[in-house]
Amino acid sequence: MKREDATDLAGSTAVGSTIAFVLLTLILTGRDGDPLFGDEDLTSWSVGHRPDVALALARGVTYTGTGIVPYVLVALAGLLLGRTARQRVLAVIGCLGCLAAAQAVRYGVMSLVARPRPATADWATHASGWSFPSGHTTTSAVTGGLLILAVLARAAYGRKSLVLVIGCWAALVGLSRVYLGVHWFSDVLGGWLFSLCWLSLCTYVFARFAPRAWSAISAPRLRPGPTTEERRHESHAQREVPPHSAP
Repeated sequence: MKREDATDLAGSTAVGSTIAFVLLTLILTGRDGDPLFGDEDLTSWSVGHRPDVALALARGVTYTGTGIVPYVLVALAGLLLGRTARQRVLAVIGCLGCLAAAQAVRYGVMSLVARPRPATADWATHASGWSFPSGHTTTSAVTGGLLILAVLARAAYGRKSLVLVIGCWAALVGLSRVYLGVHWFSDVLGGWLFSLCWLSLCTYVFARFAPRAWSAISAPRLRPGPTTEERRHESHAQREVPPHSAP
């Protein structure tokens, strides 16, 4: 993707997701944090469908959306994004900073909205703090987004499969919070919108101001063709070869 196209796409996505997130936040605050349409139904369904195996899987998935795991993954994304040793160091620092800043801003929004969580009787795991937007959802979505950008930029094979796996993981972490009863679905939706806004804004700034050496978001060519200079020499050599004379 060209640098200008990436900048325009990231900018328009940031604006759209910001508007959607602000509208959702205003609706929630206008209702004093009460559940939105579908929130209670999804929570009730989750409480009534919790076999032991599913609970264990949900707890395992939700665990990967917090703590050290996301930071290890975004560090890996930084290593993939850089081409040289210096670029890799800067990319790792940038990715870690992107995730840490997203968590800090998300915490500020959560404190301002101060939405209560679902009833503790429905919880199937530990949770703390206010409910909106979901922290696990935000962290996993930002992490997944950075990994997807790195895969799109550098992976030579299996990009579609890797993107699908990463996207499914991030989505499942968010949905596990509803299944475990510690978040409303609108909290998870808010986390996804916030993450999309944050990633789009960071991508816009990167594509707009980063040096040209960093701006290529495409996989390396597996079979590079000849350069312009090589083609010129080849064409010149062909013109100098005399035609074969007939016997």
